[in-house]
Amino acid sequence: MTKLVMSLTAAAVLATGLMAAEEPAKKKKQTTLKLYLTPAEAHDMKTKDAAKVLFVDVRTPDELYFVGHSDDIDYNIPLKYVDYSKLNKKQKGFASYKNAKLVEEFDAALKEKNLTKDDKIITICRSGDRSAKVANILAKAGYKKVYSVVTGTEGDKDKTTHKRTVNGWKNDKLPWSYKFNKDYFKLILPN
Repeated sequence: MTKLVMSLTAAAVLATGLMAAEEPAKKKKQTTLKLYLTPAEAHDMKTKDAAKVLFVDVRTPDELYFVGHSDDIDYNIPLKYVDYSKLNKKQKGFASYKNAKLVEEFDAALKEKNLTKDDKIITICRSGDRSAKVANILAKAGYKKVYSVVTGTEGDKDKTTHKRTVNGWKNDKLPWSYKFNKDYFKLILPN
């Protein structure tokens, strides 16, 4: 009976044109809203109805600047910032701190696009962990349709080389740019 219900659900999703990547096995990538997209699904959702979808890269501004970004994003609203003047011995790297204005910046991004908390929002990060965290924070703040791109921009690590070559936006050959676009950062830059 369970297989029948799952098959009927899958058929309904396909018939209605709704997009739904499978729930990730890793708990870090799971969200309370249970809304997931593959990179291709995110690209399709954004290109089919750009005016009604907010697409946000939640990596640090440095990552967008040095690693590149999807051509489809509307903004960069980072989950965290990195403080390169301090080391964090526990994490064996530079110190970081949470973006205290995260929800406020998402609210501003929605307002800028004439959208509401009931409209579709896509979050993306490097591999799907941070985008899931942001989706959960936004869900707690009353957002209803926050999708996390489960494999992010660079995807999962391959088991042999431990390099991010398995999946993800870049590996799926979706539109990608290394060009700096100040408009992505206008919600976080001082006036």
